[in-house]
Amino acid sequence: MPDQVRDRIAGIYADGWGRIVATMIRFTGGDWDLAEECAQDAFAQALRKWPGTGLPEQPLAWLTTTARNRAVDRIRRAATEAAKLREVAATEPDSDPDPSAHPPVYTSDGEIPDERLELMFTCCHPALNLDAQVALTLRSLAGMSTAEIARAFLVPERTMGQRLFRAKQKIAHAAVPLRVPPGHLLPERLPAVLQVLYLLFNEGYGDQRKARLCQEAIRLARVLTGLMPDEPEAQGMLALMLLHDARRAGRVDADGDLVTLDRQDRSLWDRDRIAEGAELVERALRRRRAGPFQIQAAIAACHATAPVAADTDWPQIVGLYERLAAVAPGAVVELNRAVAVGMAEGPEAALPLVDAVAATGRLDQYYLLHATRADLLRRAGRQPEADESYRAALALAPTDAERRFLRGRLGLADGG
Repeated sequence: MPDQVRDRIAGIYADGWGRIVATMIRFTGGDWDLAEECAQDAFAQALRKWPGTGLPEQPLAWLTTTARNRAVDRIRRAATEAAKLREVAATEPDSDPDPSAHPPVYTSDGEIPDERLELMFTCCHPALNLDAQVALTLRSLAGMSTAEIARAFLVPERTMGQRLFRAKQKIAHAAVPLRVPPGHLLPERLPAVLQVLYLLFNEGYGDQRKARLCQEAIRLARVLTGLMPDEPEAQGMLALMLLHDARRAGRVDADGDLVTLDRQDRSLWDRDRIAEGAELVERALRRRRAGPFQIQAAIAACHATAPVAADTDWPQIVGLYERLAAVAPGAVVELNRAVAVGMAEGPEAALPLVDAVAATGRLDQYYLLHATRADLLRRAGRQPEADESYRAALALAPTDAERRFLRGRLGLADGG
């Protein structure tokens, strides 16, 4: 398949998966599995046909029609689903099936101009626990595989598969409608929606081949902050995304290899995004309801606004991580705090903190735990121990760029 066609289809998948699934969930009367299966089948047909025929004039309309036809075929073959077929036939739209043609969704507070955000708020239903809400949304909205979601949650793939199955069953049994809740109920679903958007962003940030996911997450975050302008955590999350994304051009070199933060060419950073992100987090913090995303954005701002790496205010970052640990305790937060301590006070001060995190066993499969320990040992001049931790990290690293970086670190003896 020509690379150009493959890239176009990948872009359409990133931009359109959630829209098509949302349309198909409505079309099938809330059958999530059938909706996803038909969307997958439509993209599979596109991969077979479009390289030979070229892309249609309206790719999303083509995919939606193909998915709808597949759903109708499935329902027709199921004798026990005759009643559902009559319901589907009765709701068959007469107009262009492009999902962008759906009428806007309204809440009591105004219009939500994106069906993907509608699907997100639907998945984040309080009948599900928070992890299930986030996992279901990543599967339905972003089309992430079970393995990818399991990696994001640091759990085995089988565990995540069971979690997704139970979430869909609960949604079906509770007859949860595909619609945004009334405006006064939006805040209770906000924490899960924020987690979903940030995991979506991270999935694209960690893998350059999925960079479109970052832009989609930022776009949806802008829609969300417009919908809920008085929610400082939504502003904090958008700020955090912008501040990280601003450094994208400096994260890898011409060969696609990772460049550590202290060695990045800061002239490549997007100063407009940095300014927007810094202003957003300052505005959010002025509301004096600092939450995890606002604090993380403040940390990112410390990095992004330092003219050179040597000017980074590491003691302030340590203090911010301590504040973050108070409002959102967790092993990853403690690991990041240890990194900051290592920069502020030296590697020997940080190693006991990393060892304490490792002793909990919660991050055994998290490659950055081992990579962090390796870097601290290297800087402390304990290279044989560092190499052992680098090998452990290498076995768990999820991308080629990260694996190349770790291989490059193995065997270093400069102690610097």
